[in-house]
Amino acid sequence: MRKFEICKGFENKDVILPERKTKFSAGYDFFSNEDCVIKPGEVHLVPTGVKAKMEPDDVLKLYARSSLGVKRGLMLVNSVGIVDSDYYENEENDGHIMIALYNFSNSETIVKKGERIAQGVFSKYLTVESDTCRTIRKGGFGSTK
Repeated sequence: MRKFEICKGFENKDVILPERKTKFSAGYDFFSNEDCVIKPGEVHLVPTGVKAKMEPDDVLKLYARSSLGVKRGLMLVNSVGIVDSDYYENEENDGHIMIALYNFSNSETIVKKGERIAQGVFSKYLTVESDTCRTIRKGGFGSTK
């Protein structure tokens, strides 16, 4: 069962859980949980206060909202963020989904708390027949090497 939950430590921070805006939208909109100023050439991890529970063979792919690049000069640092199912409730950060934004413009960009900054799309993934990986995730953001 897929679902979004509020991360530990964010219970009283007015977190907005991701939502779809139309019946046939593929993506769930993710919202910033803080006001932040991103300077030109800077990377900022924007907290959402959200974690995602999914089936073991699910992945949540995060994409920047198209208006961020065109109107605001912001993009996701890694083009597409990947949230694995075992990221949920990891011991380092409880599975907190943060959006890594890069400001490629020549001016500061302000992101307001409650602003839609990314969209997430759930998908199934496949593995090869000879896959033998049994390693269990311990860390949080950027923990797999």
